[in-house]
Amino acid sequence: MSARLRPMRLADLDAVLELEEQLFAPDTWTRAMYRDELARTDTRSYLVAEDGDRVVGYAGLIAYDDEAHVATIGVAEDRQGEGIGAALLDALLAEADRRSPVVLLEVRADNEVAQGLYRRRGFTEIGRRPRYYQPSGTDAVVMKRERL
Repeated sequence: MSARLRPMRLADLDAVLELEEQLFAPDTWTRAMYRDELARTDTRSYLVAEDGDRVVGYAGLIAYDDEAHVATIGVAEDRQGEGIGAALLDALLAEADRRSPVVLLEVRADNEVAQGLYRRRGFTEIGRRPRYYQPSGTDAVVMKRERL
């Protein structure tokens, strides 16, 4: 992997939103949602993967004392399969393990590649949320990982 990880900044939002649209339309987050998340530094940790001056991935964690949530992970389609998503997830899990005993996430039911990555990192399926992703109505698989 040639990308380096660093904290997400407001200046990254144009690139992040472009990736968000490519990867998750029509179920994308808005600029306002990301701005709000980045302002909550006490419970949020957002990263970007950068290669040169290009943002090629991003991820976010919400962490409280009792549990943490992987909020989002996205990697540019032309960079998938290079380990960028795994590196982002590993960084989030390291932070989560410092703060919380349990990590939860939702992943699209039709995203088997991501589900496989999560299983390899110790997550197990604990439920489903019908029509969770809106407006597409795609189901979510709920997964859980306890601190190692």
